[in-house]
Amino acid sequence: MTEIAQRYRRCADVVERTIAGVRDDQWANPSPCAAWTARDVVGHLLDMHGHVLRPAGRTLHPEPAVRDDPLGAFRLARAEVAAVLDDPELAGTECDTPAGRMTVERQIDGVLTNDLVLHGWDLARATGQDDTMPPEDVARLWAANAAVPAELMAKYRTPGAFGPGVEVFGPEVPVAEDAPLQDRLLGFIGRDPNWTPPGQLPDQLPA
Repeated sequence: MTEIAQRYRRCADVVERTIAGVRDDQWANPSPCAAWTARDVVGHLLDMHGHVLRPAGRTLHPEPAVRDDPLGAFRLARAEVAAVLDDPELAGTECDTPAGRMTVERQIDGVLTNDLVLHGWDLARATGQDDTMPPEDVARLWAANAAVPAELMAKYRTPGAFGPGVEVFGPEVPVAEDAPLQDRLLGFIGRDPNWTPPGQLPDQLPA
């Protein structure tokens, strides 16, 4: 198993546990992503699984739907992606992306795996679960984003630059320079690390 395949599985494990921890009455909770509920966050992650599968000639099975079984839908989607990563020919297929031409494996790593880390935080925060990101992923994402050229980063922050309704990062949220790296990363990508669901105080969040 390659390092990329291992990283994807590890990050998917975290998100799967978070999805499994969502109570039935929490799926309509607002999330740190404006206009998205907790269920919408999972729906986005499933859409991204479908996106990275297309260059490999694969598609997601339409059932179960996220509206009916978010956990089942995620488990099926991650199995499809894992199968591609485990096939050297499919993983090595080249495709065109906004960041340039690369292999399917690299696109999965740079787009989907990173999305799992960041949106895993969104889902955990929306549903009152432990939202601590793995430190190695925080450090990796911080270094990767710091290396993005300013022109491309500006495009990432421009709604619709990569297609209708697509917004990669929001406007940067100011965070203290001495704040934990996770908070600084969240602020950089446009999240307020102190966001709490309406009606909930910051000190009511899980430690």
